[in-house]
Amino acid sequence: MSTASPTASPLRAPALAPRLRVRLIPAAPSLWRVVEPSGRVIGHLQQLTHHGAVRFRARRYHAASHAFRDLGDFWSADDAVESLRFTR
Repeated sequence: MSTASPTASPLRAPALAPRLRVRLIPAAPSLWRVVEPSGRVIGHLQQLTHHGAVRFRARRYHAASHAFRDLGDFWSADDAVESLRFTR
């Protein structure tokens, strides 16, 4: 994974393509819960900066280990959310 770190101050949620049909709910500075129309939380989207570049990390809770697992870092918020939607 990247050595990028979370952005320090609270940010506005990134704009997502309407086709994704999810909502972003603030969870912490630079971190949002990704929620399906049914209300089910499918993971988290975290905004990171590394050498001035913005990346988005997709994270999912893994119940068996009681921890979050990173699915990957992406150049777009849409791609990060897509990874949450299509990996279970």
